[in-house]
Order: sequence, then structure tokens, then C-alpha cells
Amino acid sequence: MNWSIEFIPFVPWPVLWIIAGIGAVLLAALFWRARRGAVLRLLTFAMLLLAMANPHLKQEDREPLNDIVAVVVDDSQSQAIAGRTERTETVRKVLEERLKTLPDLETRFVRSASTSADNERDGTMLFTDLAQALADVPPDRLAGVVMITEGEVHDVPGSAAALGFDAPVHALLTGKPDEFDRRLQVLAAPRFGIVGSVQPVKVKVSETTPGDVGTAILTITHQGQQPTQKAVRIGETIEIPVKIDHAGPNIVGIEVDNAPGELTTINNRTVLTVEGVRENLRVLLVSGEPHAGERTWRNMLKSDAAVDLVHFTILRPPEKQDGTPINQLSLIAFPTRELFQEKLDQFDLVIFDRYQRRGVLPLLYLENVARYVEDGGAVLVSAGNDYASALSLYRTPLGQVLPAVPTGRVIEEPFKPALTELGGKHPVTSDLPGAGDGGEPSWGRWFRVVEVRPDDAQVLMKGADDKPLLVIGERGEGRVALLLSDHTWLWARGYDGGGPYTDLLRRLAHWLMKEPELEEETLRATSRGQTLIIERRSIKDEVDPIIVTSPSGKDETVALDQGEGGRWRKTMNANEQGVYRVASGKLASIVTVGNANTRELATVTATDKQLGPLLEETGGGVFWLGRKGGEAGEGVDLPRLVTMRSGHVMHGGDWLGLHKRDAFHVKGVRLFPLFTGFLALALLLGLLAATWFREGH
Repeated sequence: MNWSIEFIPFVPWPVLWIIAGIGAVLLAALFWRARRGAVLRLLTFAMLLLAMANPHLKQEDREPLNDIVAVVVDDSQSQAIAGRTERTETVRKVLEERLKTLPDLETRFVRSASTSADNERDGTMLFTDLAQALADVPPDRLAGVVMITEGEVHDVPGSAAALGFDAPVHALLTGKPDEFDRRLQVLAAPRFGIVGSVQPVKVKVSETTPGDVGTAILTITHQGQQPTQKAVRIGETIEIPVKIDHAGPNIVGIEVDNAPGELTTINNRTVLTVEGVRENLRVLLVSGEPHAGERTWRNMLKSDAAVDLVHFTILRPPEKQDGTPINQLSLIAFPTRELFQEKLDQFDLVIFDRYQRRGVLPLLYLENVARYVEDGGAVLVSAGNDYASALSLYRTPLGQVLPAVPTGRVIEEPFKPALTELGGKHPVTSDLPGAGDGGEPSWGRWFRVVEVRPDDAQVLMKGADDKPLLVIGERGEGRVALLLSDHTWLWARGYDGGGPYTDLLRRLAHWLMKEPELEEETLRATSRGQTLIIERRSIKDEVDPIIVTSPSGKDETVALDQGEGGRWRKTMNANEQGVYRVASGKLASIVTVGNANTRELATVTATDKQLGPLLEETGGGVFWLGRKGGEAGEGVDLPRLVTMRSGHVMHGGDWLGLHKRDAFHVKGVRLFPLFTGFLALALLLGLLAATWFREGH
């Protein structure tokens, strides 16, 4: 039970205060003039105001409420190193047991991670999670806050007033005050680069020791190349040249050697990806003779804004020379020397469309084309009857790199091009619209196919009598493809329903030019929130397991689930923020979950500098729990817990204080009027009568 006086005025308080003010002025005038009866008038006016204020005796039935202490447990990535995870859990358990011994105290634990489902969080946000956990807690019930952390907190308020409560905040630091660490910092890195160019990456090696001195060894690894090493000075900015070797992701690993006694090696390495971008692809199209399908190739290549096309059609072979003067001809001479000797290596793709030996290109130039393929170039032969004739390109020096040997037979009968088993997996043909998914394709018919024998090559499509229709192969560093029918134009014209000629020809051309999205053996990783999606494409029946390396350096072996069309896939949760590396044999890929250069792992040494000013303002203290030579999980020496009703400094050398709030919940209220009824009326009338009587005498 609790008793108190409460006023319930008959008029609003402002009106009552105006009346009191007017009366006070009049009474002051009476006392100043020393009028008789001034004291009685004062008592009478006071009783009148008291009656209007209507005082009551209030009886409250109160239920005491427990005080609340919030314990914030730092579960960020930096807490997972140097045995801090085990030490944190030990501290939490011991603290929980000790808090249970304090009467009338409720403990609320808050777990704070450095990652979030939407990947918007960057760093340790203890105060953000604390505010969310205390949203339903009245400030007058909060006894204090205890944070178990290493001290690297990135959302510390500027002042105690911003906290929204008046209670001490204490920090139990799980690290040691003398920790040493070396880290690799990426200051600047390009996201894109032109293929063949060299892009600079700026890095710096830093140490926690004041006045960084000495040297360190950087190991730089380009994907598919031997690592190189470079000596650098601690604290200096170093520029590393990175050559963009190919289109698509170019993966570069940079690692600094370990320093004796350093805290962790997690931040000693980084993996960068620079997206290689080609300049406009240069394509040379040589048409041996005019035919219905010639414009199909030209239109397809010209429609691609990323392609610079050089097209020649041989209209005047040497046997048609008639002595007409050159200056009277409307056709330009075929620049054979310029194209096939001087500038051949500037082209990304060379296409021979129904070309046969007619004395225009010397065999030496065709030998140059074969050498161009061996050195990394790409050649596509779109063949008709010409490939089966005695003047076939196969019977030139170029034949040594072509993927199929002609038998001399040409099959002319209607057929629907179909995918082979390999073609159903290969990225060039696997997703062609209308392929039929194992059944009969829905596209239109062709009427001619040249019979060949594949030579160290892959057959993706088949024609009449299941003869090879599309054959591809790799020669040296380059690639070749052979399309054994000149009837693709039927699809372009929509004959018999048409077909996906644009998709087929564009994919084929891009595969020849080694565009990454059309490689038959690929490994790719993407992220969506805290979900890691791994995709593997392969023409093999089985693939190796995937090794996933987390930002903290932990390896996990993952088996992929087989899908259709040569695809394998796996979805897994990403518990850490930063750069993940996935690898399978010679294939590797990286993906960023959240922020690639997360603040969480930039600095991992324990510190009290960030929390110290705020804790001092709230009256809280900092306590170092990490001991020199102490092992993870050992018993910890926590400060004593003391409850205090008041005080600004709420900590000492071996104790931390919590406010004793004495909060309560009112279950019921009873009111007893004090100045009503006949007694109050008699008292008021008596004073008025005494005043009049005194005035009359």
C-alpha cells in the first residue's frame, strides 16, 4: 500500500492560478495598508482555494517490477578470431549465473551479428540492436547495459543523450590491450578494364605497432599464372599492375606474409575481380560467291552494335579477267595482302561463307589463317557444296585446323536439324528455342548437308541420316567451327516455321571468340541477401565437388545438385560478410556477400577507444578480460556486480554498478476526499463569519 495526496480541482488549473494571483495581490494590499482582519481574510481565501482544488487522499495498491539489465553479446566476424568466441560464451554464462543471484532483476540478452538478411549492414552495430531490443522497455526500468565485445563498434552514439535512457553502459572486452596485427588494405581497385590493358591496383600493408617500420612480402596471383612476389615497406602505398587477359572476370589474389605474433591472418589477403571488357569485336566475313544465305550472315553481324564487320564478296575471280581497265571497274580489288598478312591478327573472328579455292587467296595466306588459329584466333566455315568439292578449303593449308574431313558426298533431302546429346549440354545449342527437349524440334526443315568425318572435334547438331551438321573444335590456343549446310537462310526467311538462326549464329560466333558466358566449363557464384548461389556448367556427366572458402579462411566442401542442360547448382547460407571464393579443379570464381571491403575485418585488434568516451559519460566502465597467455574457454575473472540507488560513477577497479530503480505497477487506486461535506462547509462558513465579525468591530 502507498498513500499520497492528490488534487482534483473543480475548475481548470490555469483558472485556479489566476484566482490565486488576483487574491494574492489584494491580500498584499491589505497587509501593506495594515488593515484589520487581513490575517482572517488570508485564511478564508486559502480555505476557499483549497476547497476549489478538491484535495483527496490517494491509496495505491502497487506491485513491484523487476529492474532490467541488457547484456549485448557481440557475434560479429571479428569475434570469431583468437579464441574470442569461446571466451565470449564463457563470459556470457558466468555473467548470467551472477545476474541470477541479484534480487528483483531481469536479464535480457541481445545477440548482435555483423551481417543482416538484406546485406545493408556494414560492421558491428551493437547499439542499433540494443535499441531494437529495448523498444518495449520503459527507461525507468533499465538498470544498466553490459556489452561483451572486443571494442570495435561502428555505431557508437555521439553522446549519452542519444541513447534514450539514463543508465550505465559497461563493456567487457574479450581481447587483450597489447594485441598486434598486420593487415592488407586495398585503397583503389578497378571494376572494369579493356581486354589487353593493364589496370593499377593500389594497396598498403599496415601494422598496429605505432610508427610502422620494416618490410613485408606481397604474393600476387593472377588466375592461371605463376605467383609473383614483391617486397614492400610497411605503411607505404604500393601500385600493382594487373593485366586484363580475357573478357569476363579476371581474378587476382594478393596476400602479405604472416608476421610473428600477429593476431590473425584473415585480413592478410584479398581477392579482386576485374571484369574484362572487349572493345568492339572485329569480324572479317569472306563470301566466296553470292548466294541466298549471304545476307543472313551480314544482317546478323551488322545488327550487333558490339561488332565491327569487314565484308568482302568475291565477284571477279581470276578466270573472269577480261582486260577491262581497272579505272573502269566499279568493284574494288580484294585487299588480300592487307587483310591476310598485315592485319589478320587484329580480327577476333574470320568467317568463310561458301568459300572455295579460286585463285584469289594464295595458299600462303590460308597458311597464315591456320597459324592465326593456333595462336588464339577464331575461324568459322559456313559450307555448302564447296566443302565437298576438289576445291574445298580442307584441301588447303587451312585444312590442318578444320574440325572435320569431307567425304565428298552431299546429302540433299529434307531434314530438321537436331541436337546431339552433347549439343543438349553445350551452351552454344542447349537452350535454343524449339529444340524439342529430346523430341522432334519444332523449327523448319533444311535440304542439304555435307557428309564429313569429325577429326578431334565435338558434334553439337546433326542433320539428315544423323550426319554431323555443326562441328566445333579447339586448335592450339584458338577455336574453329564448321557449319555443314548453307540453308540457315531458310530459318531467316521463316520457311516451314523458321528457326532460331540469330541465336545459333550469334552464340556460335561468341563461343569462337571465347566469350565467358558461352564456355562449356564454367563456375559462377552469385549472392542474394545472405544466400550464396553456386552454378556449374559442364558437358561432363559428373563434376568435382566445390570448395567454398569463406572470408575468414574456412573451407567447406559442397556437392552440387544436377539439373538439366549440363547445369549443376547449389544454394547455401552465407554466415559471414565479405568475399567468398568457390573453386573446382582449375575453375574458380569469387562473389561478394554484403560489402567486399567490410569494416568488420579491416581492424580486428581489441580497443577501448571507441566505447570509452560514451561509457564514461554514462558512468559505466571498461573491463579487459583477455589475459596474456590465456587460452580460449578458460575461466574468467569478472568484476563484482553492485546495485546502487544513485551515483554518477557506476564502476570501480573490480566492480560494475547497476541502478536500483524501484519501479512498480499500480494494480488499484482508492481516493478519499479531504475537504468536502459538512465539516469543510462549516469551517469555510465559520471563517467567513469571523471575518465579517472582525470587520464590524
